[in-house]
Amino acid sequence: MLHSAEQRTCEQDFEALPSEIAIFPLPRVILLPRIQLPLNIFEPRYRAMTEAALGSSRLIGMVQPNPHSDGEKTFTTGCAGRICSFSETDDGRYLITLKGVCRFNITEELEPDSKGFRRVKADWSPFRADFDTDTKTDICRDTMMATLRAYLDKMDMFCDQWESIRNIDCEKLISTLSVVCPFETEEKQALLEAKSLPERVKILNALLEIAAKECGPSCH
Repeated sequence: MLHSAEQRTCEQDFEALPSEIAIFPLPRVILLPRIQLPLNIFEPRYRAMTEAALGSSRLIGMVQPNPHSDGEKTFTTGCAGRICSFSETDDGRYLITLKGVCRFNITEELEPDSKGFRRVKADWSPFRADFDTDTKTDICRDTMMATLRAYLDKMDMFCDQWESIRNIDCEKLISTLSVVCPFETEEKQALLEAKSLPERVKILNALLEIAAKECGPSCH
């Protein structure tokens, strides 16, 4: 049961992005600009991270651990999300929703906060275009819809919202699928680091085609 709630605006100015940010490493979890990501925060150091973010910029950097490292290193590129909604449960967990703001490159890992969560120096400059919604690209209507249908059929997943999906703008559709589809860590990272929406479409379409060929109901 929730006993407190807080709603926040998700607007953010590029020039106001902080030079340092707390990071939340999670495998197979990415965030992209303008996409919302719900999170259940229960570990003490990440509850402290959430409290610190709420008291400052409300930004948290989502990054993936590098599977080829010792478990502590992360990929260099992540995406910051702004806490748009926040509630606390009776058992002390935080339920938050992040809305993707902008990607960043980690230039240096700082000493952990006194409460244990990790902090980094962030370089936002390569991703200034993340603030510009892509309204021109519309290459996902036919090919992507057909690939998505084949993928869901192979996964034995039923969808009755095809008309609604077809009416979603291309950027939102591709970004949402990139975030929610259960790809492997490195595949997720490739989608995150795509330099443009057309490049992300190409990667996503390839991943869905491969999954549709290789995976079936037994993958559940």
